[in-house]
Amino acid sequence: MKLRIKFSKEGPIKFIGHLDVMRYFQKALRRAGIDVAYSGGFSPHQIMSFAAPLSVGFESEGEYFDIQVNSLTDTEDVRIKLNAVMAEGIKILKVSLLPEGAGGAMASVAAASYLVSFRESVPLPENWRERLMDFYAREHIPVIKKTKRGEKEMDLKEGIFGLRLDGNGIYLLLDAGSGSNIRPGFVMEIFFAFLEVPFWEYGLSVRRLETYQRNENGELVPLIP
Repeated sequence: MKLRIKFSKEGPIKFIGHLDVMRYFQKALRRAGIDVAYSGGFSPHQIMSFAAPLSVGFESEGEYFDIQVNSLTDTEDVRIKLNAVMAEGIKILKVSLLPEGAGGAMASVAAASYLVSFRESVPLPENWRERLMDFYAREHIPVIKKTKRGEKEMDLKEGIFGLRLDGNGIYLLLDAGSGSNIRPGFVMEIFFAFLEVPFWEYGLSVRRLETYQRNENGELVPLIP
C-alpha cells in the first residue's frame, strides 16, 4: 500500500536542507511506529519518495512525500502518530491512501504556487506593482536559463501559469515539471532586470503554497485533491 503525506515546514526549520529533511522523516516514521516497507538487498531502506525538493530558506504549506507500508489501520491514525513525534516547525496536514497504480509523487508534479514578498531593504521603485503587471503582460519573455547541461534559451512566459499581486507580495503559479522547473527566484531575477535594479536574492521571502499534478482532464489539482 502506498500513502501520500502532506506537511508544512515553517520557522527556523526552513533552513534545514532537503536531504536532512528526508533523514528526519525516516527516523520519525520509526519513532511513530509506522509499518513502513523496506527495499530488499544488502542495504535495505525505507521505500520513500519526495515530490519537489524545497529550497533552503523557503517556508511551505504544501510539501509531499510517498511511503509504502506493509499494514494500515487508517490514514488519520498515521497523521496523529506522526504529528506526535514531529519537531517544531513541521506539521503533518493530510495522509491519503493512493489507488493501485498511482504515479509517484516526484513524477506527478506539474506545478507549484508561491507567495513572494520583499524585505524592506530591497531597492524597489515606487511603481514596481504597475511595472510587474507590464512585465507579465508581455507576450514573450525570452531568457537564458542555466541547467546541469549548460545554458538554454527559453520563453519564461510559458513557465509562468499565473501571476498576480497579493497584498504586499506576489502570487506565482509556476511550472514545476522535472524537465521544465521554474524557480520563483529566477522569475524575480528576470523581473529585476526588467526594472533595471540590482537583484537581491536574499531580499526575498518565499513561501510555497501548494504543489500540483494534472488530473485526467489536464487541470491542475493538489497532489492530495
